Amino acid sequence: MAKGYKKYETKIIRPEEVRPGEKISGILELGESGFSVPATILCGKAPGKTVLITAGVHAGEYVGIQAVLELAEELLPEQVSGRILLVKTVNRKDFENRLGSVSREDGKNLNREFPGDPMGTVTERLAAAVVKHLHKEADYYIDLHSGDDYEELAPYIYYAGKADPEVTRISREMARQADVPYMVRSEVDSGGSYNYAASRGIPSVLLERGGMGAWSGEEVQSAKKDVRSILDYLGICPGGHIVRTHYPLEVTDIQYQAASCFGLWYPEKRPGDLFSVGDLLGVTRDYEGNILEESVAQENGVILYQTGSLQVCENGPMIAYGKIDYHSDDRKEQIAGYWSKRSRDFLEQRRQELHSSLADRFLEILRKHLPGKKQLKILDVGCGTGFFSILLAREGYEVTGIDLTPGMIRGAEELAAEELSAEERSRCRFQVMDAENPEFSDGTFDVLVTRNLTWTLPDAEKAYREWSRVLKEDGVLLNFDADYGKEDCTDSRGLPQNHAHHRLGREMLEECERLKRQLSITACSRPGWDLEALEAAGMTSVQIELGIGREIYREKDEFYNPTPLFLIRASKVRNQQKK
Repeated sequence: MAKGYKKYETKIIRPEEVRPGEKISGILELGESGFSVPATILCGKAPGKTVLITAGVHAGEYVGIQAVLELAEELLPEQVSGRILLVKTVNRKDFENRLGSVSREDGKNLNREFPGDPMGTVTERLAAAVVKHLHKEADYYIDLHSGDDYEELAPYIYYAGKADPEVTRISREMARQADVPYMVRSEVDSGGSYNYAASRGIPSVLLERGGMGAWSGEEVQSAKKDVRSILDYLGICPGGHIVRTHYPLEVTDIQYQAASCFGLWYPEKRPGDLFSVGDLLGVTRDYEGNILEESVAQENGVILYQTGSLQVCENGPMIAYGKIDYHSDDRKEQIAGYWSKRSRDFLEQRRQELHSSLADRFLEILRKHLPGKKQLKILDVGCGTGFFSILLAREGYEVTGIDLTPGMIRGAEELAAEELSAEERSRCRFQVMDAENPEFSDGTFDVLVTRNLTWTLPDAEKAYREWSRVLKEDGVLLNFDADYGKEDCTDSRGLPQNHAHHRLGREMLEECERLKRQLSITACSRPGWDLEALEAAGMTSVQIELGIGREIYREKDEFYNPTPLFLIRASKVRNQQKK
């Protein structure tokens, strides 16, 4: 041994020897196969399921390996219900010899060989050992990958699609917890480790992040957050929910284009780029610059990964892309379903608010900020059960209230019939409509008002653009909102005993938290983010009042809102040509 170095021995660990409340790290021998892997096993004090987390199935994909190394240090048994088995590198020999995805001994790719063969080549034997000794421990499986040393990719996640329907459903839900822009349903039941595990009844996902034989701290942190979020969803390690910037959309009809011959590869786009059918995605050339082959898009889509090295090999990967299924974004359905369940409770709450001091305080603020014209056309976006619409109709304005949830609109119509005279009622109408897609002509309204809505929107930037569009020149936007994304609505300790949240129940509040995690606006610092988004949407003279909540919620009663409410007042830019 070199002078000045100290050698540390690594102990052998056995899953059956780990007791509740313990975490043990070392080398895990895969039976009598001759293979062993570095691993950490956590056994929570509370009973539960087992999650298998692997990295290094491909020995040169480092983001996942480093992420598992760090997770093994950071996760604590007292946080866990059940067990977590973390394998830091499955293909240990190739990793320690700085090799890539293809074994030099037998020329095989481990993630194409499952379930393997205990009597086969070295790669086939390793696959069989993983199935026999690791898969057997798992109730759920997370496999971490990245691009190989020649691949660059956009972050995305695969979920097992060729399995029992319930296994596929859970796998898809696991994939949806990751903060990546895309997810892909795999349609094979063998070859890959996670594919074969799913075929045996284990819900499984494969996360892709990083590439080109490199890793960064940022990529590792993102991978760890994704794993923690999945563990939180599974109930294995609660509290790992993340503030996300993406919600994974399904990518279908994947085209894996291979090179027909050796060539020098010159891509036209980057992973994550969108393109149209017929677009040139890249070309291969010979040493004299002559074109050997062109990659042309067969449909509209997005590039998931492509070769990042100069050369492509005959029959080797060149580029992979697919078609984005925008209909797979069902967040609005989930949001509408949640608020539908709360619509009757909202109706009763707003009925009481209309006869409380809150109504007078809100109305006083509205009067202060509304334009001086008497005949105003006002759009109440996300009107709920009609609180603002009714207040403004009483003031003599023509008001249209829209909400995504039919139950809320029914409640608004019911409340308007109770609270408004026939004349006032004739000036107030309600429609089921998407706040991000208001179905009105340009320049229809003088004023747009909204309360506690923006934080619930999947695409608040689009909403601001659309709200600007439907406003007349010099029209005014009044947005009452709060940074609810930073709050834990399941924590009601600061609320009075008669507060509405106490009537909702834990399950409903947890559903609200799950919905919030799927919204990118929760990652924004508000209302500073809103200022930039409104200016980009063509609004100007933006004013923000941060203390508006103190003016309104003076008493800790059933209506009290402890999250600091702010008011954004913005005017639409006047057409510069008219100056």
